[in-house]
Amino acid sequence: MRRRTVTAAALLATTLVLAGCGSNDAPENGDGGDAPDAQNVAASTTVKSTWPMTGLPVTGDEEAAQKHPVMVLKMDNTAASAPQQGLGSADMVVEELVEGGMTRLAAFYYSKIPGDVGPVRSMRASDIGIVSPVEATVVTSGAAQVTINRIDGAGINWYTEGDKGFYRDSGRAAPYNLFTDMSETASLVDQEDAERPADYLPWGDEKDFPQGQPARTLAASFSGGHTTNWTYRGGKYVNENTYAGTGDEFPADTVLVLRVKVGDAGYRDPAGNPVPETQFTGKGQAMIFHDGRLVRGQWTKDSLGSSLKLSTEAGELTVPAGHTWIELVPQDGGSVRFAK
Repeated sequence: MRRRTVTAAALLATTLVLAGCGSNDAPENGDGGDAPDAQNVAASTTVKSTWPMTGLPVTGDEEAAQKHPVMVLKMDNTAASAPQQGLGSADMVVEELVEGGMTRLAAFYYSKIPGDVGPVRSMRASDIGIVSPVEATVVTSGAAQVTINRIDGAGINWYTEGDKGFYRDSGRAAPYNLFTDMSETASLVDQEDAERPADYLPWGDEKDFPQGQPARTLAASFSGGHTTNWTYRGGKYVNENTYAGTGDEFPADTVLVLRVKVGDAGYRDPAGNPVPETQFTGKGQAMIFHDGRLVRGQWTKDSLGSSLKLSTEAGELTVPAGHTWIELVPQDGGSVRFAK
């Protein structure tokens, strides 16, 4: 079955307990208003009214329990995608390795559902571990049949060309001309009973973030062919080689780098390149870049559907509430460089 009904998950939005310790072998240079009321969430757990993808407080008359699920758009991330549309409206972005050493973006939308977004590209098996913790619905151009079988087997809901909202931009070349009006696509999966998803990350307060070490620039290399460069400037992390449209860049408060194992998905793309699969379970090194500083730690994830946990040698590690860009950098073949 190509699309699956979204069901209410018994996901807990309680504070995540973090364990373990870790380190990273990257060199140290070179290489508002009053607090909102609580609300009901999954499994009858109550939490403060905050957005699950950012940890930021819900303001005004809005509710964190929306009638639509988390929507994740698979977006192209090559020069052919320029200008990307809708990236600036995302709550969170995950960058993952795909074939040919390039990357693709999984842009998460929940607190705000934008209009036109894209270019829309295909899913990978790596997406199962990325979207499952919040039972997200994926907006995609499709996938190889072997991937579709695994996505469907994981119970992930997805929509593609031919569904409401999708269209081709005649001013762009295929396959980089598929877009969707996300507000229309999201209406396909309105839930009768609004329920707040679990927090994607262990959100915390700015005051609790460790001092760390100065790090105002970073370069996350996924392969010899792609590196994402960031500079801390004006209180945000600026993606120096973004393909986003002017004024539509992602407003990153934090860049979270997770070193991950990458395996073989078991098939090749039309050009003959082996398709990689990020193994987003287990544990690995974590690097949190926030406020011009770096804090090292370890990430753990028990299963594809589990929430992410972070820790340092001192114990629990939380991410300051805000917009976070997650870099899933391969342990082998990837690297992270930063400087003061």
